[in-house]
Amino acid sequence: MAIKNIGFIGLGNMGGPMARNLLKAGYRVKAFDVLSSALGAVAAAGAVAASSAQAAASDVEAVVTMLPAGMQVREIFLGKNGVIAAAKKGTLLIDSSTIDVETARNVIDAATEAGMDMVDAPVSGGVAGAENAALTFMVGGTEAAFQRAKPILESMGKTIVHAGGPGNGQAAKICNNMILAVSMIVVSEAFILAERLHLDSQKLFEISSKASGQCWALTSYCPVPGPVPTSPANRDYRAGFTAEMMLKDLRLSQEASQKGGVATPLGAMATELYTLFVNSGNKKVDFSGIIKMLKGKAQD
Repeated sequence: MAIKNIGFIGLGNMGGPMARNLLKAGYRVKAFDVLSSALGAVAAAGAVAASSAQAAASDVEAVVTMLPAGMQVREIFLGKNGVIAAAKKGTLLIDSSTIDVETARNVIDAATEAGMDMVDAPVSGGVAGAENAALTFMVGGTEAAFQRAKPILESMGKTIVHAGGPGNGQAAKICNNMILAVSMIVVSEAFILAERLHLDSQKLFEISSKASGQCWALTSYCPVPGPVPTSPANRDYRAGFTAEMMLKDLRLSQEASQKGGVATPLGAMATELYTLFVNSGNKKVDFSGIIKMLKGKAQD
């Protein structure tokens, strides 16, 4: 049976646009957020405003959540008045929050025991990707749950990848963002060095974007103004993806590394640098803005 009615919980910078894209795709959305302004914005786009998370999860065929951290995910799903308690058997649950792997697997286990399909489906693509239904979803769960979730995810994103069993979506997300954080730092360092050596930033971009230094942090999100007109560097590092959120993902990667006994020295150093950047009053600045801190250190 095709899913038509979706509960959506968590309507922030990412969740709000995602819910609106479900409305555009023809789904009926019953939404909830603790902030009345966020809920009102989605209700104005056509969603039904629910009075609680429990209400949003009742009498729907699927529930999508986009929450800040594992603590909120546990509370929303596993609480006495939570989603699993409120939803009917057979409901599809999709959690697009970025959280620790252990919590994701525990919540999916609880949903399975209650007779529901569930996937963890964190995203990449930032606010612009959410607004343009161009997100990448990294999905963990059974094949059956993934196939049920896929049409819904396709209404909010353009790349949907089944990463494997429960929790593997979260595993993919934290590994991917560790790569991104480390690469953004070294790209920033290269542009700072180029400036000191009197090499024009546009020339470095033209060369490295076609050479062995090519990477997404360079070609899609260049941390200096000019070479990539759409990058945050051209709007004073106004966030597409905040430094605070990058630090959250890095900390998750380091927690997983420690539990797994895996050495990730560059990931650890990136975590230290982003901690310094965030603690210097930059938590809402785009993560590519770390070039400003690195440049400052070079000038000390």
